[in-house]
Amino acid sequence: MSESSLPGSTKALLFDVFGTVVDWRNSIEREMKKFADTQSGEANFDGGNLASGKLADQDWQQFALDWRALYQPAMEKIREGDRGYVKLDLLHRENLQLLLSDYGLEDCDDASLEYINTVWHRLRPWADTLPGMYRLKRKFILGSLSNGNIALMVNMARYSGIPWDAILGSEPTRGYKPQAHVYLDSVEMLGLKPDQCLMVAAHNDDLHAARSLGLQTAYVNRPDEYGSAQTVDKQAEDDWDMVCESMTELADELGC
Repeated sequence: MSESSLPGSTKALLFDVFGTVVDWRNSIEREMKKFADTQSGEANFDGGNLASGKLADQDWQQFALDWRALYQPAMEKIREGDRGYVKLDLLHRENLQLLLSDYGLEDCDDASLEYINTVWHRLRPWADTLPGMYRLKRKFILGSLSNGNIALMVNMARYSGIPWDAILGSEPTRGYKPQAHVYLDSVEMLGLKPDQCLMVAAHNDDLHAARSLGLQTAYVNRPDEYGSAQTVDKQAEDDWDMVCESMTELADELGC
C-alpha cells in the first residue's frame, strides 16, 4: 500500500511491542550480564548478595529464549478460561521461578528477583524503531496494542523514549491477544472504528487476528527476533496491506 492508496480515514497505528518495537532477546541478555557483574562486585546494585560463581558462565541469551518460551502457555490458561485475568508482570514472575535452578539463580532474594523480573520494563527498541515512530507520530495516533501491562509499557516507554499517545491492549481490556475483544476494545477506547486503525506487527498470527476484525495490517520484518532459533515470522506470510523491512520504511510508505 502506498501513500496514495492509504485510506484517508486512517487515524491510528496500533503496535505489537515485544519483538516488533523492542528487541527483547538482546535486551534481556544485556541486563542479565549486568546483573551477574553486580554480583561479582563489578557494579553497584541495591539487591541482595548472591554467590557469583554460578552466574559467570551462564548463557543469558538462552535464558531469554527459555523465559519467552513460557509466555504463550501461561497466557493460554487465561484465554481458555482456566484462570482469571492477571497482569503479565505476574506471569513473568511465575515463569521466572521455573528457570531459577537452571541458571544459578535459586538463591536470589526478593529484591534480586524483582530486579530480574523488571528487565521487561527496560527493553530497548530496534535501531530503526524510534526514528520511524517519531516520524509516524506527526501524522497518526500511536498506541501500544500489546500483552504487556500498563506499568510495564509506561516504564519501558520512559526508559527507551517510545512516543506512545495511548497504552492499550491487555490490561485495559482484561485479556490477551489474539482474543478479539483485546483488539476491538482498544480501537473503541480511541473512539475509532477498526478500519480507521492500522495494526503494526512482526508476527503474522497477530496480523491475521487483526485483519479478521477489520483492522488494516502492516508487517514489519524482524527475522532476528529469536536469533538462530527463529523458525517463524522470517517473512510476510500473507498479502498484508503493507510489508516493510523497518519502521523508517513504514514511515516512508505512509508519507511521514
